[in-house]
Amino acid sequence: MLELHDAPLAPLTTFRLGGPATRLVTATTDAEVVAAVREADADGTPLLVIGGGSNLVIGDKGFAGTALRIATSGFDLVGTTLELAAGEVWTNAVARTVEAGLAGVECLAGIPGSAGATPIQNVGAYGQEVSATITEVIAYDRRAGETVTLSNEECAFSYRHSRFKADPERYVVLRVRFALEDADGLSAPVKYAETARALGVEPGDRVPLTQARETVLELRAGKGMVLDAEDHDTWSAGSFFTNPILTDADFAVFHARVKERLGEDAVPPAFPAGEGRTKTSAAWLIDKAGFTKGYGSGPARISGKHTLALTNRGEATTDDLLALAREVVAGVREAFGVTLVNEPVMVGVGL
Repeated sequence: MLELHDAPLAPLTTFRLGGPATRLVTATTDAEVVAAVREADADGTPLLVIGGGSNLVIGDKGFAGTALRIATSGFDLVGTTLELAAGEVWTNAVARTVEAGLAGVECLAGIPGSAGATPIQNVGAYGQEVSATITEVIAYDRRAGETVTLSNEECAFSYRHSRFKADPERYVVLRVRFALEDADGLSAPVKYAETARALGVEPGDRVPLTQARETVLELRAGKGMVLDAEDHDTWSAGSFFTNPILTDADFAVFHARVKERLGEDAVPPAFPAGEGRTKTSAAWLIDKAGFTKGYGSGPARISGKHTLALTNRGEATTDDLLALAREVVAGVREAFGVTLVNEPVMVGVGL
């Protein structure tokens, strides 16, 4: 294992923000990951697990403890069954499944980060979620002190949530297993309306896998959601806020606030989210509350391509970013009575 002290963490995150870690350990095998975790737990040392760094907001003071960077590798495809090591770059893994002619994750192309993070967030985009294809997650259980295998059901997946996110101090993901589909080179049925429009098909249709992946990459790039070191709109964590899910009663109150603010003909986005619950769009809320693309004059601003992404324009600090995030949260709450919740994990800071 590679070990550094007083190590900068900002370069390990897509925001490029945050102070140093007391100690940074880079593990390239599952055994090294487990050994590092066990050592930290035995010593009572705070532990921060880092994969691709695409879902982290680290405070300017850094992390007083051991930061464990998981850099394991492994892409094992047998038939339609795929096993990924936690450190595999997710978007590269998606590309390889498309090349192999297998459907199930093609609309998750371009999402930054590592494979090990996907079950934690139940990563999803453009009508697909990893929970639809994950069969098992192999993880180190810090409470039990052993490696365990959790079934899809045991992962307790829901919208941008899982057992791992609910109990973040317990599990360290080592490997993820997927069941993909051989549809003769075609994608899974297209579910997302925007994707269907871009492809020129109807929801439910299938298209060639390569076409599906390339179309999603184009859509994401147009919103600054594909990493590009030269484009500060991509110096972000992607979607900074989750889409609010409201009870029927809360949605009725929200709908009334929308009409009051925007006029009787205004209709907010609404998507079924289970019995008695409706999901609305965080991006719509932010825009209609007055925080349009490119909002801000400081070193942290809303992306010029998508209102849901907060960005580092090159010289921002984490405090700059959080000030902007708090302004957006307060503005949306005042306008519509809805409180936005951050999607990235906060380290040493909070909203």
